Amino acid sequence: MECPIPKIEKIERLLVATDASKYCEDAIREAINLAKACGSKLFAISVVKVNRELMAIAPGMVEKLEKEARKHLEMVQSKAKDEGVDCEIIVREGEEPHEYIADEAANHKVGMIVVGRYGRSGILRAMMGSVTGKVIGYTLCRVLIIPKDAKLSFEKILIATDGSMHSEFATQEAISIAKRSGSTLIALSVAKKDENLATAKECVEMVKKDAEKAGVKVEPVVRTGTPHDVIVKTASNENIGLIIIGSHGRTGISKLLMGSVTERVIGNATGAVLVWKL
Repeated sequence: MECPIPKIEKIERLLVATDASKYCEDAIREAINLAKACGSKLFAISVVKVNRELMAIAPGMVEKLEKEARKHLEMVQSKAKDEGVDCEIIVREGEEPHEYIADEAANHKVGMIVVGRYGRSGILRAMMGSVTGKVIGYTLCRVLIIPKDAKLSFEKILIATDGSMHSEFATQEAISIAKRSGSTLIALSVAKKDENLATAKECVEMVKKDAEKAGVKVEPVVRTGTPHDVIVKTASNENIGLIIIGSHGRTGISKLLMGSVTERVIGNATGAVLVWKL
């Protein structure tokens, strides 16, 4: 397996969540690549989604599903071993997979969770897969989303900013990664209306100032339109290898929910998206 990822930082522990579907294959590959590059221990988790009723009437079915999940994880473990990555596998069972994923991430003090994403859809719940969305809402660490057929790269990174506190932290993460990997940083702020252009320009100028201070090449971009559409289209047009975005914007929603712009970017982006969590 080729490992084109630079050592972006020292991440001691990574967790990849998989349900053995085709939508997780690329997430598994990139998680192993990232663990190899960053010298991380990798945890691979699969949650067998069952309820008490199923366990009561078909215990044999639950056991079969657990065996299938373990077999899949052993395959992941074998791939990781081939790349010199220490991988521990975790099988859990329950009604809410996202809770077990978030719990294991906390228990093992992982620095990042890597997940796949289901196909694009106009239906809100299906935009990224309900489990993926809930993992982002419940966990306290960063989440890297790898859509099907996406490949993580660091040549060009896009930071989407609206000047919020979450955006500021995401910006520092983007600058840090760009500096370590020698990336070009695209700083994008989207004004919904012309009267918001001045604020958008201030946002990208703040990013530009911080990036240049760190010695990172940065291209400030200000556009008008619907934020998630502009972010996704800009990423596609600029051949961006990674979008970095805060979990919330200026609306200050509950930590258990996600900002609508972030949710729609994740749901529609064709490349990798890193969501920064406070």
